[in-house]
Amino acid sequence: QVQLVESGGGLVQPGESLRLSCEVSGLVFRAYDMAWHRQAPGKGRELVASISPLSRRIEYSDAVKGRATISRENDNNRVFLQMSDLKPEDTADYYCMVVRTVRTPDYLGPGTRVTVSS
Repeated sequence: QVQLVESGGGLVQPGESLRLSCEVSGLVFRAYDMAWHRQAPGKGRELVASISPLSRRIEYSDAVKGRATISRENDNNRVFLQMSDLKPEDTADYYCMVVRTVRTPDYLGPGTRVTVSS
C-alpha cells in the first residue's frame, strides 16, 4: 500500500519561509518522479514543482519560480519543498505526489495546509 505523509505546513507571515516534507512508503521511491501540487481555496489543483528520480530534471511553475526549491532524499524516501518570500497567494493545501508511470497511477498524499497572512 502506497502511503504519502506531508508535514511542515502552518501559518506564516508574508515574506517568511517554510519547508514542506513528504515521506513515502510502499514503493521503490527512487524509481519515481515526484511532485508537489497545491490547491488554493476555491481554485483547482496546480503543479508547483517536480523532480526526477536522480534530481537531474527539476521544474517549477511560474508562480513559484525563484522562490521554491524542490529536493529529495532517496535513501530516506523523502521529498521536500522549500519556499521563501511567501505571499498571501501561496495560501493553499499542498500535496505531495508520486507521479504516474505507464504501469502505475498518480499517488497523492492527504495534504498539508499553508496559510500566508499577516
